Amino acid sequence: MSGLRSPQTPRSTASSPSPKPSFDTDLLRAYVKKLLQSTLQTCSWPEPRERDRVKSWIKEIGERVKERMLEIQPNGFKYIVMTQINENLGQGGRADMVCHWEDSDCVTQEVFYNDAIICICVAFAVRTV
Repeated sequence: MSGLRSPQTPRSTASSPSPKPSFDTDLLRAYVKKLLQSTLQTCSWPEPRERDRVKSWIKEIGERVKERMLEIQPNGFKYIVMTQINENLGQGGRADMVCHWEDSDCVTQEVFYNDAIICICVAFAVRTV
């Protein structure tokens, strides 16, 4: 089925005056894993009248992951963080996503769960320069 894939973009082999920034996904992955555990380990699914707690968890996790991404590499990337929290009813959870536009673009994903909740956090670093 030719025609379904985008044509390869030629890559320049000439050295540029300054090296292109890279993003350390291992540092981010370790941080996200610890963050999710420390933030959600003792959390339980809130009653319907307390559902704003879930929104606040999602917002806090997203902001802290983005801040850490900026600490790891403050220049040369745009950052996208998606966080989802669901009630754990024994259904399981999985996160898989890969979207690379350039060799230096990267994605980090982490899943946390306990008896009450499942959290999926996916973070993209897309090079801009």
